Amino acid sequence: MKIVFNFLKQHKIKVIIISVFMVAYYFCLPKNLFDNPTSTVVTAKNNELLGAVIADDGQWRFPELDSVPKKFEYCILQFEDAYFYKHFGFNPISIGKAMIENIKAKKVVRGGSTLTQQVIRLSRKNKKRSYFEKLQELILATRLEFRSSKKEILKLYASHAPFGGNVVGLEMASWRYFGLQPHQLSWAESATLAVLPNAPSLIYPGKNQQRLKDKRNKLLFKLMEEGIIDQITYELAIEEELPKKPYPLPTVSPHFVQEVNLKYKGKRIQSSIDIHLQKQVNNLVKQHYDRQKQNEVYNMAVLVLDVETRKVLAYVGNSPTDKMHQKDVNNVVAPRSTGSTLKPFLYAHMLQSGDLLPTQLVADVPTEIAGYSPKNFSLTFDGAVPANEALTRSLNIPLVRLLQSYGLEKFREDIKAYKISDINKSADYYGLSLILGGAEASLWDLCKTFAGYAGIVNHYEELKHQYYQDEFIEPSFVLNGKPDFGVTHKNYTTINAGSAYVTLNTLIEVNRPYTDQAWKYFDSSQKIAWKTGTSFGNKDAWAIGTTPKYVVGVWIGNSDGEGRPDLTGVGSAAPLLFDIFDVLPKADWFLEPFEDLIEVSVCEKSGFLAKSICPPVTKRVQKSAMKARSCSYHQQIMVDRFEKYRVNSNCESIANMTKKSWFVLPPLMAHYYQQKNADYRPLPKFRNDCYRLENNTMDFVFPAKLYSKLSLTRGEDNKINPIILKLTHFNSEAKVYWYLNDTFIGLTQQYHEQAIMPKKGVYAITAMDDLGNEVKRIIEIKN
Repeated sequence: MKIVFNFLKQHKIKVIIISVFMVAYYFCLPKNLFDNPTSTVVTAKNNELLGAVIADDGQWRFPELDSVPKKFEYCILQFEDAYFYKHFGFNPISIGKAMIENIKAKKVVRGGSTLTQQVIRLSRKNKKRSYFEKLQELILATRLEFRSSKKEILKLYASHAPFGGNVVGLEMASWRYFGLQPHQLSWAESATLAVLPNAPSLIYPGKNQQRLKDKRNKLLFKLMEEGIIDQITYELAIEEELPKKPYPLPTVSPHFVQEVNLKYKGKRIQSSIDIHLQKQVNNLVKQHYDRQKQNEVYNMAVLVLDVETRKVLAYVGNSPTDKMHQKDVNNVVAPRSTGSTLKPFLYAHMLQSGDLLPTQLVADVPTEIAGYSPKNFSLTFDGAVPANEALTRSLNIPLVRLLQSYGLEKFREDIKAYKISDINKSADYYGLSLILGGAEASLWDLCKTFAGYAGIVNHYEELKHQYYQDEFIEPSFVLNGKPDFGVTHKNYTTINAGSAYVTLNTLIEVNRPYTDQAWKYFDSSQKIAWKTGTSFGNKDAWAIGTTPKYVVGVWIGNSDGEGRPDLTGVGSAAPLLFDIFDVLPKADWFLEPFEDLIEVSVCEKSGFLAKSICPPVTKRVQKSAMKARSCSYHQQIMVDRFEKYRVNSNCESIANMTKKSWFVLPPLMAHYYQQKNADYRPLPKFRNDCYRLENNTMDFVFPAKLYSKLSLTRGEDNKINPIILKLTHFNSEAKVYWYLNDTFIGLTQQYHEQAIMPKKGVYAITAMDDLGNEVKRIIEIKN
């Protein structure tokens, strides 16, 4: 120790100089040799290239390779640096030989740089050559050898070497010139790329082909001489053709690649896309596009999710259309009118709250609510329809009435949990049209929500009757990583398993396209919970479906918002949906969440909880069904012994009376219901000797609202058409007297219709039957 101390004391200046030199040498090499922007590279889950986005500087420069293929390694080392694994950054012998040959030729005919030195030169942006620059490269090369392994240095060279034009790096060159991944290259192809960085201008198609071929073949001969390849391989290799023209990069899912680029710019991402499924879906989209464009519908989108992992399996952002028809628009994430796609969520929340039973009758009659008059797609009315049928048939009026009874504000708060990013306005902004497409959402968010419902049911049994905190997580398109649903809870946070299961079970019954309507009769068919949607003006056609394993979503329309006749969810989007499900592995149906369902007796006719006076059936429904309403549509009546007339104790003896339970709807509902239900029997009329006044024996069919604004219309002969007043009466033999502003205008019997042709103004319409019952309406004639 003393000797060392004395040496340092005696040679203080030398020690300081050496120390400074060592520190300078240690820090002379930047931490990151290359700071050039890189392309975004996206691969499928099997690492097959899906596509790439050019780097910000206009170069096709892929992120650094993970490894260098053996064939290319042999080729580049034999061509550029045969002693790569033996030197320490520079080769004095090569430098000496190069200097002698260059001096003799009086020009640069040979380079003496090692691959390590070339890596340094590339990192320094190929600065102008000089002896001083060479010295710096030499020092930095030795420093790089200290810091990195030979394999790492080789990867740096292969990733940053120029290969002609704006092509940088082996991987991009491999795709550009041969349409292959680097490890798929032949010996001849590897040799071609190995000689290019030395003279990248040789690659231009149609130019210098013979010079490039000579260099390649010379390298192949050297490989044979060194025993790296045999003679047969050599002879076959030199017969291979050179690349004639650049290959385009794969464009299996271009919109997906652009979406990945927004989040992972300049990185290499191994996605969750199943390349084989993606290609199948692409072909199906092409087939459906060819059909849809006959109706001048040019755009579509498809998303396929794995329910368990919430990974994206297939992603089609648009059809194979052209620029004139907005081919670059990504319709997976573009917000569109939801049409009827939110209806299942209202149904589920009403089941959960106990406000609804699956088969409960809901009104389907002419409706106006605060000036809003919803219409069914068919422009007809059923009078009364089971709630589950209203959902599967996507009837608008019953769902609007259900939303009003459930509460618009309440439903708006409920769907916040689904994190549908484009539904971001208040309930007042949307109004009751929220349930019919008054809001916008993306295919991405709607598929995410369906996956959440499927996940709730799947996980209920897996978690032993518990719930994850967040089932409605964002799907992921990166292969690595597991979904984070949060912690588990005993109580649900959004929808309970019973309500979700009943909703999904209901959606099985949605009528499939005509090509698949007999699916129930085939053992090979699978159950799919699915829903269609068609926006106002036929601008958007939706079809979204789920099984326990997969969610498939389809949107079809025009990206510029132009509506087209016959563009509907069931006619346009549904066929593509089921074609995609056909290429997916079949899945068994959901396990019933037994603990979250109960058996209840419901009225067979009305679907409400059964009373003693109505025929019951047993249904397995969500637990909250115990809070539902009891049936109010059955009455106990007394009839005579022939069951022809109603009687009472005032006109008939008890011995001759029979007690009957009778299914009775309110007049307006009954009017439309009996038109589609031939077995509906109105209440028998009282026998003449015991007739009595009844409340609510008649009601207006038109005008249905208490106050209406009406206009007189003209026919084909330009004559003014009268307004036809219409009402329905329980007693088919009743006479009705009509009054306009207390002026008698007519008498009707059996069919109660009265024509009027008043002038502009406000009028009171009164209808009175022969027993003194009356109903009134106010109308305002605007012209």
